[in-house]
Amino acid sequence: MSKPLSLFFSVLAIVFMSAMAVSISHNGWLVLLFGLLSLFTIGAGFIVRAKLRRKLQGGGQ
Repeated sequence: MSKPLSLFFSVLAIVFMSAMAVSISHNGWLVLLFGLLSLFTIGAGFIVRAKLRRKLQGGGQ
């Protein structure tokens, strides 16, 4: 994975985690929403990394 792409995923996950920390005192549903979004972002980063690695290795079966 390229450095800008990994930086994008990490910054986006940190933004969602920060929003989750801020929303703790306001609304429990927002905490749940931002928590799920941060987990989705982290998971998407791993999925993209695996697909790019498989593509670079030839994508064989």
